[in-house]
Amino acid sequence: MRIDEDYFKVDNPMQHNTVEDILDEEETILYRGKPNRKVLILEAIFKGLPFVAIWAAFDIFFISSMIVAGAFKDDPKLLWIIIPFFAIHLFPLWAYIANVVKTVAAGKNIEYVFTDRRIIVRSGMIGIDFKCIFYSDVEGINCKVGLFDRIYKVGDLYIKAKDQSAVLMNLENPYHLLSRLQKITHDIKTDIQYPNDLRPNENHGYNTKYKG
Repeated sequence: MRIDEDYFKVDNPMQHNTVEDILDEEETILYRGKPNRKVLILEAIFKGLPFVAIWAAFDIFFISSMIVAGAFKDDPKLLWIIIPFFAIHLFPLWAYIANVVKTVAAGKNIEYVFTDRRIIVRSGMIGIDFKCIFYSDVEGINCKVGLFDRIYKVGDLYIKAKDQSAVLMNLENPYHLLSRLQKITHDIKTDIQYPNDLRPNENHGYNTKYKG
């Protein structure tokens, strides 16, 4: 690799905000996928919905009771107290709505990419963020399938690494992806800890199997 005064120079500082912008030289993309947006939105809608519905129903019942009782007719100034109070008291409802809106807006920017070196998670609503997890740092990978996942035949992959973690949501063929990621992780770690052929100029890479 050549390193000189032009090493950090780029023509466009923000480039195109794609995964290709952060790939190393000769790094190969093995897989790229996006979460099922329908499942992503359904999960955002139903997550916390019972709690928010009960909370909002209580406030609506309380306000309706005051209106029926004529409390605001007897003392119109009471509105100046009740409106700010319930605007704050309904915070769980506003947070729930904001989370659903955020999920809809940010869902289109989510992308999961597996290369021959790392796992890349692209996300963000306004700006684009990238999270990179190298296979050598992965400590565990689990697969979970919820109700909507089962209906739409997708699943979530939970990846735990040394200093970070990531959830790859609502991906098709989750069990197959789990198997492939586990194999890559195992083979790369084996290759690092037990170098093939004492690492000659041409190394067989992570296609090997460790033999004690």
